[in-house]
Amino acid sequence: MKARALVAWNVRRIRVDRGIPAEQLAYDAGIDRSYMGRIERQLENPTIDLLDRIARTLGVHVSELFVQPPKGATAPKPLPKGRKPAHPRRKKK
Repeated sequence: MKARALVAWNVRRIRVDRGIPAEQLAYDAGIDRSYMGRIERQLENPTIDLLDRIARTLGVHVSELFVQPPKGATAPKPLPKGRKPAHPRRKKK
């Protein structure tokens, strides 16, 4: 597995295991939420300084972001959607 894929896998795995929404992780790490999503989708190549901030925000050493997943491991399931309407929409008359 390539380094970018390892980082994406491990950031998502740790974030989901801890129940942290991607938006919250991005906010706490001081980065844009869309950039955080692109990191998890392997579309960005973050700097080591940014990886260090993400790791500190997750409460792990930066080396945890480069751990190889076990053979046959499945990708972490996404967290449930956080935004829901406060009340059902009313039908227009």
